[in-house]
Amino acid sequence: MKFLVISDTHGRIEEAEEVYRSLEQVDRILHLGDCQKDGLRLESRLGIPVTALKGNADGGYSQEDFRILNTEYGTIYLSHGHMEAVKHGPENILYKASSLGCKAVLYGHTHVPVFLDLGGIYLLNPGSLTQPAGGRSGSYAVLETSENEFNASILFYLPEESSKTVSKVGKSTESEGLLRRILNDSDRF
Repeated sequence: MKFLVISDTHGRIEEAEEVYRSLEQVDRILHLGDCQKDGLRLESRLGIPVTALKGNADGGYSQEDFRILNTEYGTIYLSHGHMEAVKHGPENILYKASSLGCKAVLYGHTHVPVFLDLGGIYLLNPGSLTQPAGGRSGSYAVLETSENEFNASILFYLPEESSKTVSKVGKSTESEGLLRRILNDSDRF
């Protein structure tokens, strides 16, 4: 299956519509929160199935504001991430996903794109398409799953290039900073 993964659109869906139209054969959009209603509007406007989660801006403050997505690759844990304190590191969200038998985690909230393989469990945050952190361009992810593969790319939205709206990058844009933060926040001392 092929998924367009977005998060933290905060009421602006025009960019998401443009990105969707630039892609080929997307099976479903995954909107990871802030604002859940944006996902529902995309489903209505584009006529494609959308899984939309609540985030902190949607009043989602329940430990149950997550979804398990069944794919041919296996189960994937979907969450906005605020209830797992992802701004302080991925440990909580990884633990929750692992305890539920998930093979991957998709989350938002930080507005920072990340794609890592952490010892057999994938960690994917598409960043924010409309309010990116750190002065970077808006970002999103394209995820393709099959029985044996979990392939994702983080892509950047470049509106100044009307005929070419995306720029592909490698597996992780923040891996060094994320790994350094994990080490610094650990209790190794």
